[in-house]
Amino acid sequence: MDLLNTLVDKGLRRELPTREEALAVLATSDDDVLDVVAAAGKVRRHWFGRRVKLNYLVNLKSGLCPEDCSYCSQRLGSSTGILKYTWLKPEQASQAAAAGLAGGAKRVCLVASGRGPTDRDVDRVAGTIKAIKEQNEGVEVCACLGLLSDGQAERLREAGADAYNHNLNTSESTYGDITTTHTYADRVDTVNKAHAAGLSACSGLIAGMGESDEDLVDVVFSLRALDPDSVPVNFLIPVEGTPLAAEWNLTPQRCLRILAMVRFVCPDIEVRIAGGREVHLRSMQPVALHLANSIFLGDYLTTEGQAGKADLEMIADAGFEVEGADQVTLPEHRVHAGGGCGSHAGAGCGSHEDSGCGSHEGGGVCGTAAAGAAAAAAPTANEPRTDLVAVRRRGAGTDVAPNA
Repeated sequence: MDLLNTLVDKGLRRELPTREEALAVLATSDDDVLDVVAAAGKVRRHWFGRRVKLNYLVNLKSGLCPEDCSYCSQRLGSSTGILKYTWLKPEQASQAAAAGLAGGAKRVCLVASGRGPTDRDVDRVAGTIKAIKEQNEGVEVCACLGLLSDGQAERLREAGADAYNHNLNTSESTYGDITTTHTYADRVDTVNKAHAAGLSACSGLIAGMGESDEDLVDVVFSLRALDPDSVPVNFLIPVEGTPLAAEWNLTPQRCLRILAMVRFVCPDIEVRIAGGREVHLRSMQPVALHLANSIFLGDYLTTEGQAGKADLEMIADAGFEVEGADQVTLPEHRVHAGGGCGSHAGAGCGSHEDSGCGSHEGGGVCGTAAAGAAAAAAPTANEPRTDLVAVRRRGAGTDVAPNA
């Protein structure tokens, strides 16, 4: 296919595709999806080899958010039944992080719900970063706290933060349909503040909220213009009790095309499969590793993810390897460009569910009774999979061991 040959050539040269080419990737048929994966996989391997970076989320403060993001289970007035708790103490957060690091993660993403941190909140997180780094040599920490005020990014950097995540989520033209309590421009401003402070910028999107192909291309082109070191791609988890609970618009093939389009537009940037991979990619998760070079290990912010052991087995079975703490994530030219934490590991949070950081929440259940029931039911490809959405009841904020 001439289109794919052209996109591979451009990806190897770091040349931006045209909007028409990006839209054409999304418009390819299910019959051609493996050809699309193979083409984008060449670009992924050129810049990142067969390494898969593991990231681990710690939800420092769950629920109780004043923002109204439609996709979020922690939003204002949420009736989703998620865990709700105020700030974890530094030793609690460090203990939670240790589980993920023991499972192979090299990046810990510290997330807190809310519009944005107060100066006191920044002090809290600074103490948590110090505790984690004192107990885990070489660990990288990404903060994901919402909209930043002047000077806060610099303070996080001084405290030892390596990266900051704040997702754009969707296109500027449709942003007001998803959230009304802050603007698209607010999010862009926070990403720019992170850049300016020397933090590795991480910013991504949520697919499956009813957006058009044009919206998806718009937000990915906007992300490339912001030049983050990492782009998390979330697939909406329609959690009961949120305004988007009925939006089941994704198939595994659609998800693969979206990831391929992101890889072609952002060839040398870390592309991470974030919230929702278990729910929407399902048995096609290993195929997606040919497109993305980073995933989250274990559970998400408020929902369960695939078992950490299953994540590691999936990576090995697909012929990939877990990226080691001593390996550099980003290509050399991006490292020398001064990408903050991206100069050695480059990622952020971004699993989609909170309103502040824009990390989405999605996770699926793996090895649970619900998953077994799903297999027995043998649902069709386009059928809503509410059985794969389970509220997290373990890990941070509980007395139950985490999934890592």
